[in-house]
This record gives sequence, C-alpha cells and structure tokens, in this order.
Amino acid sequence: MSSPAGASAQTPQGDAPYFPVVALLGGVPTVSVDVPISAVLLVLFVMAAAFNMTVLQINRRRDHKFILSGLLFGFCMARITTLVMRIVWATHITNIRVAIASNIFNSAGVLLLFIVNLIFTQRLLRAYHPNFGWHKVPTLMFRFLYFSIVALLIMVITATVISFYTLNRSVLQKCRTIQLFAGTYLAVLSFLPIPIVLAAWAWPRKNAIEKFGQGRFRTKVMLVLFTATLLSFGAGFRLGGSYDPRPRSAPAWYHHRAAFYCVNFVIELIVVYTYALMRFDRRFHIPDGSSAPGHYFNGVPGKGDQGTLADHINTEAEAFGGGSDEDTAVVEGGSEGAARRWDNRAAGDLEKQDNGEPIRS
Repeated sequence: MSSPAGASAQTPQGDAPYFPVVALLGGVPTVSVDVPISAVLLVLFVMAAAFNMTVLQINRRRDHKFILSGLLFGFCMARITTLVMRIVWATHITNIRVAIASNIFNSAGVLLLFIVNLIFTQRLLRAYHPNFGWHKVPTLMFRFLYFSIVALLIMVITATVISFYTLNRSVLQKCRTIQLFAGTYLAVLSFLPIPIVLAAWAWPRKNAIEKFGQGRFRTKVMLVLFTATLLSFGAGFRLGGSYDPRPRSAPAWYHHRAAFYCVNFVIELIVVYTYALMRFDRRFHIPDGSSAPGHYFNGVPGKGDQGTLADHINTEAEAFGGGSDEDTAVVEGGSEGAARRWDNRAAGDLEKQDNGEPIRS
C-alpha cells in the first residue's frame, strides 16, 4: 500500500487537506496519459464485472450456489470506481479530496482478491487433509485472517485520511507506522496461500483426497499458486515503495505510471480473467452446507441432489395448463435430456481445457 503519511510537515500551503510532498506510486495523473489508459482498463473491468454477474445469476437459477462470483463482481466494481476516481483526479488536479478518495479505493480493492485466494486455500487444505482442515484450530485461524483483513482496511483508511489533514509530525509518523504495518501484514497474507497449499500437498495423507468441483484437482492447485504468486508480487512491490519514500520532485523508477498500472491493474486483470476463463465457479464449487470431513466428496447428509436446469423449469403444460400426460412426459424428457447434455458438455469442456485441447463453441 502506498503511504502518504509522514510527508507533509515541511512546506504545506493553504488549509487542510494537504497534498503529501513524497512521491506517490503512479504519480499525479494527467489527462493526456492517464485518462486513456484508465479508460481502457475501465472497459476491461466492466467486461469482467458483467461476466461474473452473468455467471452468478445463471448459477443461481440452477441452484448452483457459488457466491465467490459475486465477490469478484464486487472487486471489479471497486476497481471501476478506482479508475473513475483517477480520471476525475486527472481532470481536477488541484482537488485533494479526490486524490484522497482515489488513493483509498486503490488500496482497498485488491483485498477482495486476497480473501478469494484464502477461501480457495482453505478448501484445498480441507480436501487434502479433511480431519485437520476441518479441525477447530485451523478453522479459527482462517476466520481470524478474514477478520484481520477488514480490521486492517479500517486502520489504513483512517490513517490515510488523517495524514492528509494534519501537519503534526508525531501524528504523521504514527500514521506511517500503521500504513507500513498494514502493508507488511497484507503482503505476507497475499503470499500465505503458497506455503499452505504446498505444505498440504507434501504432507503425507492417511486418506484419499476429498476432491470437489469439476476438472482436475492439480489444475485447482496450479490456479491458486499462480494467482497467489502474482498477487504477492504486486503487494511486495507496493510495500517496497512504501519503505523507501522519495520526494515528490524526485520520484524513483518504481513510482512511474507504467509500474503503477502494471503492478496494480494489469496483475489484477490477469487474476480475474484467469479465474473466469478457467471456470472457477465449477472447479472450486463445494456442496452447499459443507461443514465436516466427507462432505466435499459424499455431499452433505440430508441435502438431496439439486438436479439440473430442467428440474427448475416449468413445462408449457405446467405453466398454461392443458396437454395430456403423455405430452407432458415427452416435454419433460426432452428438457431433462437437454439439461443433462448441457451439464455433460460443460464437464467435457473443462477436461479438454485441462488437456490443452481446443473447445468447440
């Protein structure tokens, strides 16, 4: 996380808020450079948001509960807001309040991706070692990590806002300490899925893996490791810049716009589109209500088969009345068969994707 704290105690002018005198990652945006770049990235995030919301709604109609598509939709909306604020900042360069909002949204958005990766990591751990993964201790540890992300977000937002509204050196130093602590903690958090997944894979197992979702299990592992590597690189890069502040008049190479857009938005787009195109809503889906060893593989006791799309669609005869029992049976059989074929094709496409084979559209 970029940290403007500790920056403005020397030569501020005018009333609060005060613009920091240290260089910010990405610098001050301009209309000629930042607006076109932000507009292109904005379109890509809008497309990703539309895709994830579409998948969420289709799955909801099929009783295929996967709320993480909604979480990625929320992340995309946060990034859309970030880019809009950066465009507004570029067109209102002296408006420090817009700069504050832009910096806050820029720092907060990526946390949703950290949460998604932690959830997938927890599912992989429970699949590799069900008895340990579902034990109270690791379960509480993951809950603490989720809670800590929210707590740190509140701390960072508070410290960032205060740093723009004070000239007191002691207060600025405390704000900087909070920002550095939060940045370090979140950088470690973004890296955490890598050692956890590798340890779960290497740790000898007493039982078979409780596989969940569709597609090869090793593909799930590779997806989490790949995205965690990208996110931890981005978090580490931002943290390094925070530990080595430079004057606004003499920024370092890592403050350049290219570094800002690549380390933040490009990496995040790669992660979002990787999960979307690899159909993470099918690969990482678990039975609704899973809460104990065996639920991933055998399902949750008392929860019957959710059926296919045809199970949740009324036939014409059911909706409008009329038609013989034989006609209704034919229609139901046809729609049921079509839904089954759709499910089988989707599963086949995932397997072809794992094998590197082309998928027929």
